Amino acid sequence: METINLSRQFLIAMPAMADPLFARALVFVCDHSDQGAMGVIVNRPLGMDVRTLFEQVDIELKREDVAGQEVHFGGPVQTDRGFVLHQPLGNWQSTLAVEDDLGLTTSKDVLLAVGDGEGPDRMFITLGYAGWEAGQLEGELAQNAWLTVEADIELIFQLPAEKRYDAALGLLGIDMAMLSDTAGHA
Repeated sequence: METINLSRQFLIAMPAMADPLFARALVFVCDHSDQGAMGVIVNRPLGMDVRTLFEQVDIELKREDVAGQEVHFGGPVQTDRGFVLHQPLGNWQSTLAVEDDLGLTTSKDVLLAVGDGEGPDRMFITLGYAGWEAGQLEGELAQNAWLTVEADIELIFQLPAEKRYDAALGLLGIDMAMLSDTAGHA
């Protein structure tokens, strides 16, 4: 099987996706290797804003520019843990460098910095992440569960959650009406 790397790609759930956690999901893949893959769902708001999250973790929030941002369900793995996708990369205790200027941080120090009025210029917070064991994502791709496209990070930081899925399809030149909920193989 040909080795593929889907890091920095969007996974767009096909209409036939049976798992309700991933139905109509848009996933930003942060890391993909022969060991597996991990990413965050970017179009599932939890109905909680950053201010509320900070209150729940007992951190004072001095940055009003992020207070009203939605916190998202990032996936079914470690849903009690926060994942902060951010620009610039910065120097945090536990950060995966997704790109030269984009990181995914799981350590509390990034939240403390935001609470103090500092921290990254742009951030997107999820609770939980989506993970695949070695070969699992490739198998799902072979079953036509996902479309893939190079991610445009601006879709995450600039568009409302409800517009991200269709915008990602648009990167492929596809309208949702063009997709069938049944898969075929040639």
